[in-house]
Amino acid sequence: MSLQFKNAFCRARILLAALIAVLVFGQETTVVSSLVASEVQSEPETSHRVAGPLLERPKLTGDWLGTRSFMSDSGFTWDIHNTNFYSGVAAGGLEQTFQYRGRNDILLNINGEKAGLWQGSFVDLHAESVFGTNINQSAGTLVPIILAESVPIADGSVTALTGVKFTQALSETVMVYGGKLNTLDGFGQPFTGGAVGQDGFMNTHLLFSPVLARTFPYSTFGAGLLVVNSDQDWLFNFNVYDTNDTPTVSGFETFFDNGVSLVAGINLPTSFFDRLGHQTLFVTYSTGSYLNLEASAYYDPGVGLVLPSARTRGSQSIVYGFDQAIFVAEDDTKRSWGVFGNLGLADTNPSPFHWSASIGVGGASLVPRRERDTFGIGYFYLGVSDSLKQLAPQVLPIQDESGFEGFYNIAATPWCHITADLQAVTPSRQRADDLLLFSLRAKFDF
Repeated sequence: MSLQFKNAFCRARILLAALIAVLVFGQETTVVSSLVASEVQSEPETSHRVAGPLLERPKLTGDWLGTRSFMSDSGFTWDIHNTNFYSGVAAGGLEQTFQYRGRNDILLNINGEKAGLWQGSFVDLHAESVFGTNINQSAGTLVPIILAESVPIADGSVTALTGVKFTQALSETVMVYGGKLNTLDGFGQPFTGGAVGQDGFMNTHLLFSPVLARTFPYSTFGAGLLVVNSDQDWLFNFNVYDTNDTPTVSGFETFFDNGVSLVAGINLPTSFFDRLGHQTLFVTYSTGSYLNLEASAYYDPGVGLVLPSARTRGSQSIVYGFDQAIFVAEDDTKRSWGVFGNLGLADTNPSPFHWSASIGVGGASLVPRRERDTFGIGYFYLGVSDSLKQLAPQVLPIQDESGFEGFYNIAATPWCHITADLQAVTPSRQRADDLLLFSLRAKFDF
């Protein structure tokens, strides 16, 4: 073990000790669990929600001397947060190293009616930036081991406007939308912590099925239809996307020049054991033309590898998912924990992954007096397609990918969440050893 690695690991142990001190001695908070996300539109913040004493208000910067609540009443609701990752491959992988990477997200929701436009209109903007060094390059996995470090780009630093979404409600239960869509906004499965991995699980496998890697772009032009019930739980969703993933450019130069991706979803709310759950089915089909070594936001075949292979037109996948609440607090129905899982199947070429499965448990903490903390434990398995395994077995030996992840998210204050995360993964690249990844994450809501 190198001296640099020992020093980095010692620094991580000191920081972890500080986090444990916060857990044991920290002030009890009143933040709502982030694991139950809104399916449609976020509730606008009012002054009594964002103002207050520093250690009790939900946003670090408060009400901006009344400006924030005034803007919210006028239809402009801001959600600004900074997320920092200090992660290290403690054993195995391609390289044993610790790296820092951070990201900023600025989201603005405009209620058209409040802003002086027409009833039922909404505009959602999402600007994001990433900086630092991505630990995924040292892990040897084909799927990002920390998704939030890999979007909108996997390497380097960038600031980009990845979402400009226009929504029009046709009724209380039906709405249409279109624009430059950040497809992961609002996509989170209950008990996972959201689709990007900034509040709960970090590994892509436990956020959504990786078989969507070929047909589900991250940021692209598109349009869709959404049907919800009276409780604002979504029931049906249909989307048409440009197959070109263009998070850092306008996308007009490649506008739908490689076909379309069609994504349809059905969601059935359930009430087993008198507790809320969901049974979900997604079906995707793309008319685009791809190479099976062609990278996507959720698939990294490696840098500098050039192998001859024919382009294949058309790709499809199907994903079944479920979640079921086991415990729901009587005094706060948003504070709950439960089980979730996904099972996905895709074509074997050009999709790099033929099937995937994941299962886990997560939600509100079970630790006494830490009701606002969250936790999660999950397992995943990824079946890499035979066409990718057989492409160049000597140059690029590939195997199936599997692993475990566990995290504990400490609500130090309502606007500061600190997470300790541990992953044990068997990477797809056979030249990478079974790895142990330790991560610390700090998220600040402004």
